[in-house]
Amino acid sequence: MTTDITTPADAPADRQAVREAVRQDTAPAAPAAADRESRGPRSGLPSLLVRRLRGAGRAATATAPAPERAPTAPATPEAPAAPVTSAPPVTSAPPQAPATGPDAAPAPKGPAAPGAGRGTAHGRHAPSPVRKAAGALGRWLRATALRSAALVALLVLWETAPRLGLVDATFLPPVSEVATAWWDLLGNGQLGQHARASLARSFGGFAIAVVVAVPLGLLIGWYRPVAAFLGPLLEVFRNTAALALLPVFVLLLGIGETSKVSIVVYACLWPVLLNTISAVGNADPTLVRLARSMDLSTPRLFQKVILPSSVPAIFTGIRLAGAVSILVLVAAEMIGAKAGLGYLINASQYNFAIPQMYAGIITISAVGVAFNQLLVTIERRLSTWRVPV
Repeated sequence: MTTDITTPADAPADRQAVREAVRQDTAPAAPAAADRESRGPRSGLPSLLVRRLRGAGRAATATAPAPERAPTAPATPEAPAAPVTSAPPVTSAPPQAPATGPDAAPAPKGPAAPGAGRGTAHGRHAPSPVRKAAGALGRWLRATALRSAALVALLVLWETAPRLGLVDATFLPPVSEVATAWWDLLGNGQLGQHARASLARSFGGFAIAVVVAVPLGLLIGWYRPVAAFLGPLLEVFRNTAALALLPVFVLLLGIGETSKVSIVVYACLWPVLLNTISAVGNADPTLVRLARSMDLSTPRLFQKVILPSSVPAIFTGIRLAGAVSILVLVAAEMIGAKAGLGYLINASQYNFAIPQMYAGIITISAVGVAFNQLLVTIERRLSTWRVPV
């Protein structure tokens, strides 16, 4: 038989616990019912009081202030506990502080934080907009210098050869004298007058040729009976030079504007027509069959399949026709014309104004280059669907 001994220090805590137990026992029945449901069947008032007393004792022990301890070094991570066996218990050694001497091993480094290397020799800075613009400008300058190297070399040779006596300066004046003559013609209005007359004839005949040749080429390339009917006629005329027919055009149409525009139309017709026929014939048959399987009508088939796939080849013919229109027009203007760049060149030759003659030739070359660049730009806008190789 054992006897509980209560010390004077514990007596106030026990009396307080008894009062709390009696007060809770006199509470409403609802909390008691909830406690019975959560704790199981009630075994009597004495056992309840014993549990209350034990809980009050544990609460008093938990709230009591703990004695202050001296700060200790952080303990090393504990190893996972080994399974319990029948061996006698082994007392664990007190935690040891990490070694700080010179022989201590370096602590392992954790993963570097994001962006830790920025601003250092190993980090990479994002290029600023100014540096991007400078790099793009440098690349453009290098590409321009590479493309212009041959032209600059030609101009330098043209300037130095007459001055060094390599060629007769009377028939090939230095490029500086030609530039001076070109500026004089531009200042007195003669160059603008002749250039407007030539461009009107050239662009007019070129536009008529494109409007006629593209639909006719699509028709011949798509319908085999039409190709078989017009094929021999095309072979005869496409092998006949336009300048060889210039006297015929002058005899039939006179020496006015009609003959000049007609010879330009004839010369520009064949490059566009032949390239259009070839483009339609080389259309992807898989795309054509797929479009037919979707029950597309012929106009829709031309719009969605034939024309997009034919644009590159058609524009190749159009660019060739643009160059031919200027060349043929110059030859046509040398016969029976009173204005135009061809007339300017021919008249300067007769008057022995050699610098003015070269100025007209340079103007024709500049117009041809500008016209070709315009056609290239239009082709790129109409061929945005193409994947660059």
